[in-house]
Amino acid sequence: MSYNIRIKNRQRRFKLNLKGIEALTAWVLEKEGCRGGEVSFLFLNNDRIRGLNRQFLGRDYPTDVLSYPQNEGEDGELQPWFLGDVVISTEQVARQAPAYGQNVEDEFSLCLIHGILHLLGYRDYPPASRRAMKKQEETLLKKWKRKRQWSLIRS
Repeated sequence: MSYNIRIKNRQRRFKLNLKGIEALTAWVLEKEGCRGGEVSFLFLNNDRIRGLNRQFLGRDYPTDVLSYPQNEGEDGELQPWFLGDVVISTEQVARQAPAYGQNVEDEFSLCLIHGILHLLGYRDYPPASRRAMKKQEETLLKKWKRKRQWSLIRS
């Protein structure tokens, strides 16, 4: 299977392992039965993701992950191989990890998985969809942690 994974790092707090991010992304896509496609990632700080959250969702606060599926809606069939964009604030991931009982590495992996699942059609609402998505995230994270061969993020 062929995956095109594009990564732009616009934050300075953490050193990212791009090969590890690519490996996790390809692994999740494969586990979800995706036969190929393109995903792009953008890593930002809280100020920059707050602006995107305000612009696109009307929420004036930083968030951990935003996903922009590109294969939905009336234009979704134009480039079905382009799954979409995932934007992650590494600053927010680090801030929320202790509150969720996670280390930064696992919280970062979980946010990547969450963003990818959104591109594949998983939703946070209604509550039944949210529960199904959360269950799949936890299953994938648990399997990835057993398989993991490298760190994705370092402070």
